[in-house]
Amino acid sequence: MLTLPEKAVIACVHLPPTPGSPGYDGKIDHIYDSALRDAEVFLRHGVDALIVENFRDAPFHPDTVPVETTATVAGVTREVVRMSTVPTGVAVLRNDASAALAVATATGADFIRVNVHVGAVLSEQGLLTGRSHETLRLRRALGSDVAIFADARVKHSQPFVYQDLATEVRDLSQRADGIIVSGELTGLETSPQDLLTARRATAGPLLVGSGVTPGNLACVYEHADGFIVGSYFKVDGVPGNPVDESRVADLMERVRALRSAAGTHPGDARA
Repeated sequence: MLTLPEKAVIACVHLPPTPGSPGYDGKIDHIYDSALRDAEVFLRHGVDALIVENFRDAPFHPDTVPVETTATVAGVTREVVRMSTVPTGVAVLRNDASAALAVATATGADFIRVNVHVGAVLSEQGLLTGRSHETLRLRRALGSDVAIFADARVKHSQPFVYQDLATEVRDLSQRADGIIVSGELTGLETSPQDLLTARRATAGPLLVGSGVTPGNLACVYEHADGFIVGSYFKVDGVPGNPVDESRVADLMERVRALRSAAGTHPGDARA
């Protein structure tokens, strides 16, 4: 099972629009080249893990994605895994956990991110329902050791089942290997209070899923085990823009400073 370094930074490799999505430009090599170029920048500056996402495929399918999406994400993920020196994850948006798990297992990736793993939410894609019963059985059937990181109070949604964060986190902790807490929308800061609530409800790995910057990192550093970073690493902090290498360098410098002050190092692992 996956073990991440203490206070891990997980950088999002956002793919250009994939075949079948409205923005696809017909240039498949561009998707591979973009992903590998971004991954190389992240690795050069010392991120602790990568996660490949079909981020620019919006508007997303609510659950099961077409086979061409799965095939593309699998092909790119395998190339990223082959060149990467750190753990690699997969997210198939909006909520196709089975596809993500199959891709991760087939490509040698280490973990997946699932937006809705338990309960149900109302989102811009309509109703999203947790399928942990299917995902966990699929993992067993595949003989896979891919870790499952699941969102609590996932962004861009309103919950139907869980009216308080702590209850959702406690249930998720029984069905996932780690919990992700985010802001309300992509790129928005994660509430330190929400993070503290989640920390009190789980002893397992807890990740900040959005809004991390060098300026606010210290506010969430103590109670989080890791940080998934997408928007901040882009030009002007806009998620659809290209990666800005200077922003990657700035955040990683801040992380190293906080690690040094706390006496922790990248090799200090947490399961």
